Amino acid sequence: MLTNNEIKTIRSLKDKKFRDELGLFVVEGEKMVSEALDSALEVSAVYRMEEIGAAAMAKISHLTTPSPVLAVVRIPSDPVPESLEGLSVALDSVRDPGNMGTIIRLADWFDASFIFCSPDCVDPYNPKVVQATMGAIFRKKIIHCDIPQLCRRYKAGGKPVYGTFLDGDDIYRSRLESEGLIVMGNESNGISPAVAAEVDARLLIPSFGGSGAESLNVAVATAITLSEFKRRG
Repeated sequence: MLTNNEIKTIRSLKDKKFRDELGLFVVEGEKMVSEALDSALEVSAVYRMEEIGAAAMAKISHLTTPSPVLAVVRIPSDPVPESLEGLSVALDSVRDPGNMGTIIRLADWFDASFIFCSPDCVDPYNPKVVQATMGAIFRKKIIHCDIPQLCRRYKAGGKPVYGTFLDGDDIYRSRLESEGLIVMGNESNGISPAVAAEVDARLLIPSFGGSGAESLNVAVATAITLSEFKRRG
């Protein structure tokens, strides 16, 4: 039987303020909860509809249609690693939950080493982001940090920093290294001037056939960019 305090606490995790305060987030769905339990993350509690009842599950669920199972998971606290090996993605002010969730899923698919987020990105543990990752959030390290400072660390270690721009060089004709940092920018404004100043190589995903589109969605651009880097091997 759920207490009123438990219900209140779980419902509060819909808001970033309380997720930050309590260090917890919610996971819903059989597959997602199963992946959480199999991951290295700490699962604080699991609630099943068959045990607590449909009415109680409806009260704690963050979904329009409650799932049969919900888990409360502790938010990991990962510092910027000492060793910046492999190819990683940095997100500069990505605000849309769907984009964030899809990019985390893409980073998992293309085996990016880390996902770095600027402090003003949408919270990766927002319920909409968590659902959009389809479980990838349990497999990738997501680290909040100062992105310009991170770029300088990569360059100091002799590793390139790439960014996508509308005035960049054609990605399909550019030299791409197998290790380094790829910066993806805000949905409306792209990469901020402070971060752009730290980018070594400005890349462009060219349009074909006289497309009238102004730009690509940031998640789509991330997919194309990661695919091209990995294709080169």
